Amino acid sequence: MSASDKTMPAETILTNARIVLPDEIITGTVVMREGKIAAIDHTISASGKNMEGDYLIPGLVELHTDHLEGHYAPRPKVRWNPLAAIQAHDAQIAASGITTVFDALRVGHDGECEVVIDDMLLLADALQAAQSQGRLRSEHYLHLRCEVSSNDCISAFERLRGASGVRLASLMDHAPGQRQFPDMESYRIYFMRKNKVSEDDYQAYCDRRVGESQRNSATNRALIADYCHANGIMLASHDDATQAHVDESVAHGVSVAEFPTTVEAAAASHSNGIGVMMGGPNVVRGGSHSGNVSALELAEKGYLDIISSDYIPFSMLQGAFNLAHVVEHIDLPQAIRMVSTNPAKAVGMTDRGSIAEGLRADLVRVNVIDDVPVVRSVWRESKRVS
Repeated sequence: MSASDKTMPAETILTNARIVLPDEIITGTVVMREGKIAAIDHTISASGKNMEGDYLIPGLVELHTDHLEGHYAPRPKVRWNPLAAIQAHDAQIAASGITTVFDALRVGHDGECEVVIDDMLLLADALQAAQSQGRLRSEHYLHLRCEVSSNDCISAFERLRGASGVRLASLMDHAPGQRQFPDMESYRIYFMRKNKVSEDDYQAYCDRRVGESQRNSATNRALIADYCHANGIMLASHDDATQAHVDESVAHGVSVAEFPTTVEAAAASHSNGIGVMMGGPNVVRGGSHSGNVSALELAEKGYLDIISSDYIPFSMLQGAFNLAHVVEHIDLPQAIRMVSTNPAKAVGMTDRGSIAEGLRADLVRVNVIDDVPVVRSVWRESKRVS
């Protein structure tokens, strides 16, 4: 749905707000007109909607969420109506202050998940239909999560790459001993506990997946990277752990480093101009659930650029406010840039991500109670959507 449709109000004035600009917070007024921010004023207007001193921040830009798949396949062997699943996902996304979202669809089967490429194609088609029918509050794009170690990665990628809204692809290898799981003993405990399998079954799985990674990963990375560069699709790396991984990402022209697992990889990515993304749950919890580097440690060292909601939509907004509260040298404007300006810039979206005249009027009204932000209203292109 475009908020520029004929139901959009000609002008909306929001006043008595604490407006979070890129580098400062002011108390004043924002005027939205025909989908854009028309004016920002340091005074309080006698007319308009009274924000009662609440924060007014840019609409959040989310580059990596696995949340849609959980609505579509909520239980083993259960598949929900794809349009209904998308609407439920979208409602939670918008209520979390996210006005632009890149929905991650898996490309390549790793043997651990029931959903396959046909499910992903069904969701991609349903998402396009939902947007064209005006069902959705937020603006949705597609992020292809390419499991480069899998045997069917390229065939699946070829089926999905032309889907409407594909703007980002990530290169990932979840084989045991790779990137996210370099410690094989920790991975053994994790895998056997999660899947309730025997030692023999675990070893057989490892042997198969490691072999697939050795055969497929390098070739598949190069093929996908070449296609993306030729077709205007931005690239992300996933779970880089070493300098060598980052060197490979640089060679492939990656613009976003998703969830680097070590300080070394995050520092190298940051120094090469690659936006370092960490999950909001990592920020909120104060550490990684899988034992990798803490997002707060990266923030303290100046290596954190982007916060993603990952698997909990609200964690993106909560993470930004937490970060400004617990890291001494990060103020709220800087933290908000990590969920708006920086992700938009990383994928080439120059029309959104900040409260500035001429940009899209994607805005979120936020109150904070007991250190937890409360989303009170959301506008996309001037239109109230939540």
